[in-house]
Amino acid sequence: MNHSSYDLIVIGSGPAGQKGAICAAKLGKRVALVDRTVMMGGVCVHTGTIPSKSVREAIFQLTGMAVRTFYGNNYRGNGDCSMSDLSFRVNSIIARETEVIRAQLKRNGVEIYQGVAQLSDSHTIEAKTESGNVALRGDNILIACGTRPARNPDIPFDGQRILDTDEIVGMNGLPRDLIIVGAGVVGLEYASFMAALGTEVTLIDQRPALLDFVDREIVDALAYQLRQMGTTFRLGEKVTWVGTDPQRGRVFAELESGKKIQAGALLYAVGRQANGDQLRVEAAGLKTDPRGKIDVNDCFQTAVPHIYAAGDVIGFPALASTSMEQGRLASCHMFGAPCEHLPELFPYGIYTIPEISTVGQTEEKLTAAKVPYEVGISKYAELAKSMMLGDETGMLKMLFDRNTRKLLGVHIIGQRATEIIHIGQAVLSYGGTVEYFRDTVFNYPTLAEAYKVAALDGLNKL
Repeated sequence: MNHSSYDLIVIGSGPAGQKGAICAAKLGKRVALVDRTVMMGGVCVHTGTIPSKSVREAIFQLTGMAVRTFYGNNYRGNGDCSMSDLSFRVNSIIARETEVIRAQLKRNGVEIYQGVAQLSDSHTIEAKTESGNVALRGDNILIACGTRPARNPDIPFDGQRILDTDEIVGMNGLPRDLIIVGAGVVGLEYASFMAALGTEVTLIDQRPALLDFVDREIVDALAYQLRQMGTTFRLGEKVTWVGTDPQRGRVFAELESGKKIQAGALLYAVGRQANGDQLRVEAAGLKTDPRGKIDVNDCFQTAVPHIYAAGDVIGFPALASTSMEQGRLASCHMFGAPCEHLPELFPYGIYTIPEISTVGQTEEKLTAAKVPYEVGISKYAELAKSMMLGDETGMLKMLFDRNTRKLLGVHIIGQRATEIIHIGQAVLSYGGTVEYFRDTVFNYPTLAEAYKVAALDGLNKL
């Protein structure tokens, strides 16, 4: 066997690439993985999920946010929380995660090539490494090359005052005020982080509504809390021009409606550009859309059946958690291993402050499908545990079928929402009813108790 011949070649070492490679290796296949040296672990580890969630945790700890309920809104923890505090924490976590991933791949016998990958034909990948070009031949290929921040050519990015989301952790100091263009998941997360640090944020988006895939009541609660922290929303507005005044150290944004907004810095967070456009996919008979994304079927196969794609490069939902599962499922499918795919039960975690998590159906979808449902609500203010955590504003909402009492969806806003969502996810996946929550015993005091409170509230309405 030629040294450079493999059962599977994976392009990209983010969540989809890692799990796809490891799954194939565990099935006894010969696997190679190609990624740029500085990107082991992908965007998830270096510029996306891990850095932003590390920043979030650091803000909670360093600003004393969690205990402001007890000491008043002016309580500032152990003094100022500077950008250097945040980037120090982030960098040490990135270094550790990178090593964990590298060790995991090696332990499973995955051969790692550090370099830039491009397709030469539908079975051959050329890896440009430091020691020269290597041609790798694969029976199957998994494209998991991720995304980069989308950039508007008309915006004069300078990495200091006008930044994209890759650059924000390296900022020099906290601006007093900040414009964020783009109110998707990433824009909202950073808006809440900066607002929590005391920065006045103006959030601009062309769309008239926030997070259209999330329950409206939960989104309204988030918007209310962000406004309380000093965030201004400019929805349904388009930015037409951005410029700076270096003398005054200000950034200006003009909107199509004629408004002019100024701040100390501007963060551009309008979507992501998939890296499919950098792989020369035409050489393998594939094409990408204008955003660099690659089309796949339900089994993650592209138009060329032995070439698969998974993770952010295939688009929504573009979460680290869903990407891991997509990579694993792609490997299972290509090598004939059994796999079950239940995307309707994937939970969503949005790490704003306060955080949001949701699984299953929304009220909007159930109404459109004419399903007779009932709602049970638990306000965090009723839970002893949330008082201890200093969160009086959170809530858990469950939706269930009026006739069968089957659980249909769970939507949470508040501390640890992304942790406790999994209880609802488990009940949904085995088709349980809302009575499970009524009849089971939860530890006290916990946030998980919110399920029992919400179930009783819902059952009272029947």
